[in-house]
Amino acid sequence: MNDESFEKYVEAGAIASRILREGARGIRIGESYFDLVESIESRVLEEGVSLAFPLNLSLNEDAAHDTASPADTRIFERGDVAKLDLGVHIDGYIADTATTVDLGSNSLLLAASEQALEAAIRKVRPGATSGELGAAVQNEIESRGYRPIANLTGHGLDRYVLHRAPTIPNVGINGGMVLEEGMVFAIEPFSTTGSGHVGEKSRMEIYSQISQKPVRIPAARAILETVKDRHGLPFSRRWLKERKQDIVLPALVRSQTLHVYPVLSDIPGSLVSQHEHTVIVTADGCVVTTR
Repeated sequence: MNDESFEKYVEAGAIASRILREGARGIRIGESYFDLVESIESRVLEEGVSLAFPLNLSLNEDAAHDTASPADTRIFERGDVAKLDLGVHIDGYIADTATTVDLGSNSLLLAASEQALEAAIRKVRPGATSGELGAAVQNEIESRGYRPIANLTGHGLDRYVLHRAPTIPNVGINGGMVLEEGMVFAIEPFSTTGSGHVGEKSRMEIYSQISQKPVRIPAARAILETVKDRHGLPFSRRWLKERKQDIVLPALVRSQTLHVYPVLSDIPGSLVSQHEHTVIVTADGCVVTTR
């Protein structure tokens, strides 16, 4: 960590925070899911920064990895619990932040993940362990009668790297990684009325390139050309113009050229809430870049 990278992390965080707050106000009953996703992503580009990943907008039991499909017709409905997860970067320095909007009567569920996030942030300092942060998250969520999602975690960030050490659990564990000054990571508690575990759905809208391999199929080459400037960061199927993508994308996944991120969901009928901030560990605590 040097002064230049620190400033870029902080600037990215301020922009992400502002756009997230503005975007969340667009989640209203009867409004278009597709239009909101497109408008928030466009807002990021208007600010002169880049998307670290496609805007995630996951509803109800879906916890993560959903975004608008190219012909998405969904609208927000009464009772929806909508997770809005935004990542932006400046020259690869990432800010990752999320909030939840309640279109029903689920304020306690939202408070559980929000207060879990704040409790974990208060624990951040050099010498603390990731297990301590997980215990703080778990206590706040369970004290309100909900479950933390145990198989989703926060994650370290680096330049053009969205997931690295340290892993920040949402449940208490013995030990864990010891936090050090200069570490950058996202803390993202999920509270649920369901099982406390997510599984993969068949819906797949988000991909990332994980290897460089020779590709013979013209349509595949066109897709890789489109995403080459992503530096391996995730992209949306919606961003692609290639008409044969429904055939080519699975082939690129099978060849381990691309990685796919299926929608992650708790049990049908459950509701999931998420809140997230990016932090930088300092000598006496941390800076929250995405306030």
